[in-house]
Amino acid sequence: MKKPYLIFAALLLFSATSYSQDIIPLQSCSNDLMTKQVDSLKDFYSHDGFILLKEASINMESEYEMPVVIPLTQGSWYQFIFIGDYTSRLYEVRMYDWNEKQVIFRQKKWGDVDGNVISYSYIPRFSEFHMMKPVQVNKQKKKNLCGYVMLFKKTGNTANGKPNP
Repeated sequence: MKKPYLIFAALLLFSATSYSQDIIPLQSCSNDLMTKQVDSLKDFYSHDGFILLKEASINMESEYEMPVVIPLTQGSWYQFIFIGDYTSRLYEVRMYDWNEKQVIFRQKKWGDVDGNVISYSYIPRFSEFHMMKPVQVNKQKKKNLCGYVMLFKKTGNTANGKPNP
């Protein structure tokens, strides 16, 4: 009779420790300046023959990566965009393939011309899940930083109707 109590106690202890871990929940945020940037980038890429596949505003914490898992198709041309809070000093995006090999690394600083926007193209060699990990460093606000991610895919036509080679 002691064994069921032992198992119950072990499960109770395990569940209590799993709830005590620091986990950043995925929450959306809003920022007027960022909304203008998002709208401008959507317009720019749609006129360049891309369609928006996924987008999300995310509430981030300084110096913590926010993993975003995305399925990609071999040979397709993708455009990834991360927009960080304008008050942050440093912005980075790392992308990994299914084998956890880093395939992209981009970094921007606040003083750069387009400092809070990281944009890069990628054509996967295999159809598999990839993980994009944006992070931003902000010395003024450690929590509640707004971030925005977008995934575009190139279509066969451009805005003027001419097919791409």
